[in-house]
Amino acid sequence: MIETTLSAPVRLPRARKPAPTTSEVPFPTGLTTTVPKEFVHRAAVAEVFLTGRAIRLDDDRFALTGQWPRAHTLFTVGNGDRHHPLLAAETIRQVGLYLAHAEFDVPLGHVFLMHDLEFTVDRERLRIGRTPTDLALEATAEVDRRSPQRTRFHMDITIRRADEDRPLARGGGTFTALAPATYRRMRGERETTDDVVLRDRPTPAAPFLVGRTAPLDVVLSPADRPGRWLLSPDPRNPVLFDHSTDHFPGMVLLEAAYQASHDLFLSLGTEPTAAKAVFHRYAELDEPCTVEAERTPHSVTGDRGVEVTARQGGNPVFTCVLTTPAGADGPAA
Repeated sequence: MIETTLSAPVRLPRARKPAPTTSEVPFPTGLTTTVPKEFVHRAAVAEVFLTGRAIRLDDDRFALTGQWPRAHTLFTVGNGDRHHPLLAAETIRQVGLYLAHAEFDVPLGHVFLMHDLEFTVDRERLRIGRTPTDLALEATAEVDRRSPQRTRFHMDITIRRADEDRPLARGGGTFTALAPATYRRMRGERETTDDVVLRDRPTPAAPFLVGRTAPLDVVLSPADRPGRWLLSPDPRNPVLFDHSTDHFPGMVLLEAAYQASHDLFLSLGTEPTAAKAVFHRYAELDEPCTVEAERTPHSVTGDRGVEVTARQGGNPVFTCVLTTPAGADGPAA
């Protein structure tokens, strides 16, 4: 028998604890993330302007947060130092869709039809700073659940810069959410923007004529006389055609209104700070659509405005009145 004498205690190696998986690592509090892109009907996360969850203040009132980027391919004007007013319209659209899905249980996959949308912006508060524009939003919702297949909404929304009390923008809109089967019964089988490349698209207007700098952002082509245009957006535009649809999106028509009114506001030495739009019917992809702009009479308050009407087959599909307050001046966007 062999005896072994140990002059010091043996220290066995300690078992190593496995590294935590990604799902086990706690996220610090206070991080900012966008809401799910599916909730605002966007394919690109970069085009989602709402951040965090909504906070319900009472039965029909909500607080939300958002962020606008310092640079955007479409929603920037001037020398790149101001947000475009239509960014407020897009944010209002996203608030309505998000609340419908997240707070009022409208299933994903429902189709939303916009009936009207209006907004007013404070031009001075559209400035772009050295950091992204953080937003505080408050929304009031009126909801009419007509059936599981059809829900009608009206939203009134106030947008503020997160560090200011005075509103940057106010607005709202009305829309209906339809179950997919209901929508298909209404519309039938139609080509979508995935199929249509606007085969006979006329030559678009020069960007400077409609207040744009990039040819891809131009949605109008000159028609037979001044003040009259043809709707001819490029379906490759990644913002206006972020996802497939079987008709021209509402934001395309709003962009058309701004572009068609550009020359008239330029002659007034000002730019629009408010818009009130009504969507009468679908703007079909496969029918010519004319867009006409004319000045409106001055209101009793002295506000100046331009009315834009889009027509297909002689019938109005969209009207929008853009206005600027009396005494406002500055180069048109």
